[in-house]
Amino acid sequence: MDIKDLQFFVAVYEANGFTRASQQLHTVQSNVSARISDLEQFLGVALFERQYRRIVPTENAERLYQHAKSLLASFALTKEVIRQPEEGFTLIELLVVVVIIGLLAGFVAPRYFSQVGKSEVGVAKAQIDALQKALDTYRLDTGHYPSTELGLAALVTKPASEPRWSGPYLRKDVPLDPWGKPYVYKVPGEKGDFDLLSYGKDGQPGGTGESADITN
Repeated sequence: MDIKDLQFFVAVYEANGFTRASQQLHTVQSNVSARISDLEQFLGVALFERQYRRIVPTENAERLYQHAKSLLASFALTKEVIRQPEEGFTLIELLVVVVIIGLLAGFVAPRYFSQVGKSEVGVAKAQIDALQKALDTYRLDTGHYPSTELGLAALVTKPASEPRWSGPYLRKDVPLDPWGKPYVYKVPGEKGDFDLLSYGKDGQPGGTGESADITN
């Protein structure tokens, strides 16, 4: 999200439509619509309800509008301050910059960090899937999965007792989970041939959200 996204949002909100907003912004309607869609996707909320020949702001749009207007006004003042550096910064002008940073952090940071959490969970799921495929290949070659004692290291280092081992089954070393902890591997598993899991952000069994267990 950048300042232009907020400018487009305010224009659509005040014009009560994409067509009038695009005329005011001197751009094509598709550009305005794409900007709003990107903003909605970034924030994870709907800002406008698209109805026949009209749009209706949602409650999320009402809340964002007040923040956006304040940010745009502060941003305009900040540009003036930056364009006249020879006069120096007044205390009020410096406070305005601090307010802008605070508003941006308050509105954007929670959404940003929630996306980071989702990304880490997605990485863990992808790594578990890749490790599971490597374990399946190991089993095809040897006739069984590595024991709990051998662990996932058997995917990259040949066990002394495995003459049919044809690895390595991973291109690199066994990865840690996105939170820097080893994946838990047990044979036999509670729900299948083996259990392969990460305990999530807190590193403890159970939990919810980012701290929930991620399993094969």
